[in-house]
Amino acid sequence: MSAQTETHAPSRPAPPGERPGDAVPRIVPVRRTGRWAAAAAVLILLAGALVSVVRNDAFQWDVVGTYLTTDSVLRGLGLTLWLTGLVMVLGFALGTLLAVFRLSGNRVLQAVSWGYIWLFRSTPILVQLLFWFNIGALYPRILGVSTVDLLGPVTVAVIGLTLHEAAYAAEVVRGGILSVERGQVEAAQSLGLGPWRRLRRIVLPQAMRSIVPPAGNMLIGTLKGTSIVSIIAVQDLLYSVQLVYHRTYEVIPLLLVATLWYVAVTSLLSIGQYYVERHYARGTAGAR
Repeated sequence: MSAQTETHAPSRPAPPGERPGDAVPRIVPVRRTGRWAAAAAVLILLAGALVSVVRNDAFQWDVVGTYLTTDSVLRGLGLTLWLTGLVMVLGFALGTLLAVFRLSGNRVLQAVSWGYIWLFRSTPILVQLLFWFNIGALYPRILGVSTVDLLGPVTVAVIGLTLHEAAYAAEVVRGGILSVERGQVEAAQSLGLGPWRRLRRIVLPQAMRSIVPPAGNMLIGTLKGTSIVSIIAVQDLLYSVQLVYHRTYEVIPLLLVATLWYVAVTSLLSIGQYYVERHYARGTAGAR
């Protein structure tokens, strides 16, 4: 038999009163001095900015409080919310139809959908609104009715924003539909479900997981984007405060009034988006 020798690494002597083998290594936490210093610096800067905003008399917070809930501002806020909701509903209805056309096997429908999306995504929304606002120069009368009487500022805003929104909504819906596994559609076909029933019962419910996040962002973007309709004299929230500060010359506090309302509404929409996303993410790794 061959003898085997064992080598032992030298161990440090045990302290007095402690048996050999009882000593355990001491874990020293990593000091993150730089991280804490950066956090402290950011907090100091934020505190300084907040104090500057609160104590700066130029912001005229008393004027902000006076006009925040006046009738004219609340009416403008109501029109902004109404316009946002209507444009989102109509835009996604048209966008869903365009997405279905884009994914269909009909070459004509594919071309029409692609051309629509290309055109309305290629031109600025302001140009589109001004074009619809001046449509009377091209078609003074439609079906015997004067376009001036038919297309008022609010109608022009709804048409312009809806057509613009539909082009982006079509791509959002198309991406959501493409995210559904092909096997789900084939299983629905094997059950004898028709195309529209497959879309409504099988595809769209599963596609909502991919549709909701960008749709929520579009909703918030549309809310803020409606402020552009003030250029055609639609009395939304921004136009309402503009009417006031054109009369009182209190520009900064009135702009703060509009800003506070936009921040409040977008915050509520963000909270709602979170819960809707969590609802459709149930049973997936993205649920939280």
